[in-house]
Amino acid sequence: MNRYRSAHILGVTFLLTFMIFSCKHSEGEYHSLTDKIEAESKNYHGTTISSESYIGDIETIEITEGEHTFSIPERKSQITSYACIECHTKPLKELKGVDLKKAHWDINLVHANEKIMNCATCHNGDDMNNLKSLTDTAIDFNRSYQLCAQCHSPQFEDWKGGAHGKNIGGWSSPRAAMTCVNCHNPHKPEIESRWPSRFNTQKVKERE
Repeated sequence: MNRYRSAHILGVTFLLTFMIFSCKHSEGEYHSLTDKIEAESKNYHGTTISSESYIGDIETIEITEGEHTFSIPERKSQITSYACIECHTKPLKELKGVDLKKAHWDINLVHANEKIMNCATCHNGDDMNNLKSLTDTAIDFNRSYQLCAQCHSPQFEDWKGGAHGKNIGGWSSPRAAMTCVNCHNPHKPEIESRWPSRFNTQKVKERE
C-alpha cells in the first residue's frame, strides 16, 4: 500500500514540476491577450493627446447632461438678430394689428405638421430672449438641444454619448461636440440631398 502511495506522490510531484517548467516563457511572450494587457499596462500613465487644438477659435461652454460633461459651441453670439428684445420691445400680443413690416419673412417652417407645430411651439411671445419647452419652461438659446430632446429623445441619448452628431476633434479630453442646430436648420431640420464632395488635392498642397 505504501508502495502505491509513494508512486502516487511521485507522479503528482512530477506533474507539478512539469507544469511549472512548461509555464515558463521568454520575456515578451504571454499565455493570453489578458496577460499581455495586464503586464504591459503596469507602466502606462495616460496619454498626452488632446483635442484642444481642434477646437481652435470656437467659443464653447461646458454642459453636463446625465453622466456626460463636455463642451458645445456658444450659440447666442452667433445669432445676428440676438438679443431678440432689441426688436421685440413689447410682447407679441401687444404688437398684433400694428402696421409693421412682416418680421422673419425669410423663415419657412418645415419641421412638423402645421397643426402640431408653429412658431409658438418653441418661441415665447412674452419672453423672446428664451426658447420655451412644451411645459412653458424657459430654455436658453445656448442650450437649444434641450428643446430638440423633447421629441427626439433617442437621438439626444446618442448625442450625449457621442454616437450621434459631430465631435470637434476627437474622443480625447477635452471633449467637445456640435449641437443639433450646428448641423440642422431648426426650422427645416431635414438634411438636403447634395453631391458628394471630391478630395481636393490642391487644398492639401496649400496646407503643406
